Amino acid sequence: MADPYDVVVVGGGPGGYVAAIRAAQLGLRTALVEKAELGGVCLNWGCIPSKALIHNAEVLDLFHRAEDLGFTVTGVQADLSRAVQRSRRIVDRMVKGVAFLMRKNKIDVHRGEAVLTSATSVEVRPSGTVLDARSIILATGARPRQLPNLPVDGERVIGSAQALATTTLPASVVVVGAGPVGLEFAYVWSTYGAKVTVVEALPQVLPQEDEDVSRELEKALTKHGIRFVTGAPVDGLEPRDTGAAVRVTRDGRTEVLEAEKVLVGIGVQGNSDSLGLEAAGVRVERSYVPVDPFMRTNVPHIYAIGDLTGPPMLAHVASAQGVSAAEHIAGRTPPVLDYEQMPRATYSRPEVAALGLTERQARERGIAVRTGAFPFRPNGRALALAEPDGFIKVVENSATGEIIGIHMVGAGVSELLGEAALARTLEATPAELGFAVHAHPTLSEVLKEAALAVRGEAIHL
Repeated sequence: MADPYDVVVVGGGPGGYVAAIRAAQLGLRTALVEKAELGGVCLNWGCIPSKALIHNAEVLDLFHRAEDLGFTVTGVQADLSRAVQRSRRIVDRMVKGVAFLMRKNKIDVHRGEAVLTSATSVEVRPSGTVLDARSIILATGARPRQLPNLPVDGERVIGSAQALATTTLPASVVVVGAGPVGLEFAYVWSTYGAKVTVVEALPQVLPQEDEDVSRELEKALTKHGIRFVTGAPVDGLEPRDTGAAVRVTRDGRTEVLEAEKVLVGIGVQGNSDSLGLEAAGVRVERSYVPVDPFMRTNVPHIYAIGDLTGPPMLAHVASAQGVSAAEHIAGRTPPVLDYEQMPRATYSRPEVAALGLTERQARERGIAVRTGAFPFRPNGRALALAEPDGFIKVVENSATGEIIGIHMVGAGVSELLGEAALARTLEATPAELGFAVHAHPTLSEVLKEAALAVRGEAIHL
């Protein structure tokens, strides 16, 4: 009988494969079980292919604005199918990269469905191979939840995976849900020429973000040609011969929105079923697996990470949790993750990027705050790029002087999240962030000016 693995990781997404690599780096004998492709949903059917499509849309958008930039362009033809093909090539390359990392770190990869047959053993089906483990990391992610009033048929009514594989541009689309997924697809399809309507049950788009940011984004996307119907819960959906009809209630009145396709971008559940968690004694709550600050489940040597543990459902959160779990298994004490300070981004045009508390959230908790905001319009780099829309807002705890939130909407603001996250990690104050010298001309100067604006000291406004 073979010696047990130190760690068996179930799931090869951005949480699972990162956990496996870190465990191997720490000298732990590691195996990983994956039933589909390495990289998980994020790499194969989420984060990466969607960003490739968004870049294609951004290039097309430049052609639409060519005259403003001094170009006369005629005969431009946009082929969505070739954009999808490009996105799949990028995915294939990155999947091969993850496979290389598995080999480089001497991680045994087993293909198949993992089922826990006890608290220390994982069976790989259909091969029947049993992996004995001293510790197990569950990283099986989540999937779209089937909602009774929004049945997904994969043809007229689709989810994000089908949307990424759509090679023929629909003439019209209703997007249900104004979260990051819905808005990103809305931007792509609208840029390629589809008539797009976005429906959101709550009063604002991106309901989890700062209200000022959400308003700015909705204004920009409306100018782009996207229609928004907010404060409108979906009552039902009806297939039609040439598409589908979405029935919503707004201001007490029923409205029917017809389109060739409907994208449902709401409702997910953890992939905790069919894992054999009952046999292992692992507790599950509403499809998610609760964990402690070190990612341990109620069974101490079984860990869970990523979307399986519930919100925030972000790839980089899963990766950070994977590192924490591996470190803890190796006998270390990793820093406790602060989920409120996790960076998040929506890759529409303009982008939205944020971390920490919004101004409203802070005030609702009784925190006295000061805020500072600075627009992109006076910024030389933004003007040179013909991207003047948006702003950055800094939220300070006025009692401690600490930055507790940074909220951005504008071109390329996702790339400013690194500085924002570092400032928050180091417990920087707006004064310190404003004192730091930023290169000129760069978009990052807007972050500096927003920090200075907290005390009314912005220079260029």
